[in-house]
Amino acid sequence: MLRDGPCGLPRTWAPPAAQAGAQRPESLILRVSSDPRTTVPPVAQLQAAPTWRTVDVISDLHLQPSEPQTVQAWRDYLAHTPADAVFLLGDLFEVWVGDDALDEPGSFEAECAAVLQQAAAQRPLFFMVGNRDFLAGDLLMQRTGMTALADPTVLVWGERRILLSHGDALCLDDVEYQQFRTLSRSAAWQQQVLAQPLAVRRAIGKSARTESEQRKQAGAPYADADAQMTATWMDAAQAHWLVHGHTHQPADHALDGHRWRIVTSDWHIDTDTQRSEVLRLTPAGWQRLSPQAACAG
Repeated sequence: MLRDGPCGLPRTWAPPAAQAGAQRPESLILRVSSDPRTTVPPVAQLQAAPTWRTVDVISDLHLQPSEPQTVQAWRDYLAHTPADAVFLLGDLFEVWVGDDALDEPGSFEAECAAVLQQAAAQRPLFFMVGNRDFLAGDLLMQRTGMTALADPTVLVWGERRILLSHGDALCLDDVEYQQFRTLSRSAAWQQQVLAQPLAVRRAIGKSARTESEQRKQAGAPYADADAQMTATWMDAAQAHWLVHGHTHQPADHALDGHRWRIVTSDWHIDTDTQRSEVLRLTPAGWQRLSPQAACAG
């Protein structure tokens, strides 16, 4: 099953926000083999700022004009969270058709970028693309002040190593999706898409959303992270926790007594799902909070 329509091209790490003293991520050299379950991509490393006490992780908000309550909850959360940093782990947008949408007068993309810019002026925002916002590029980072993160990135926070990913690369059982994901990782494919007029790309995005909604209504299952690949990634990154989204199956999975796979929640407040959640991390543990509770401190 092709999961969630168009999937994402990977973003390389961009220069860090000057705020809060977070250090530049460094690449880890990891082994590569032909078996995807034992293959690890280059992993970036981000050193937490010494002043950080709590960080928030959110993903899979699928922001779109047709879900105004979700958008408003996101705006309120970013304006009032007390977290020292916020990590956005992909699919922040239902679809991102290219950074040139930022210059379209009155566009939804421009409105969201203004919200992100205000939030990034208060605390560091780190952005990782997902399978819906794969065309997010350097201009979005520049306009908003966010720092782009490679997928995966390991956050080093004191003695804790936290591996961050959108999570789609781990869902190997979704074979059709993985085939498309591999294709869309190529620079040539991305250039071909961006060469299309903005109106054409918007039409493609609308079609993808329609197809995705039809699959959800048909009860198509979500693939989950492959256990062996998860272990391979965590071993290579020497990570204690893996935090990811994508699957829309929020849960805490104990792996071997001292390591955890922590899955973030999707946000859908305007639909029957009525679900939204902030994952708040400290070096000692984590909490799952509603956006309102997360803002209460």
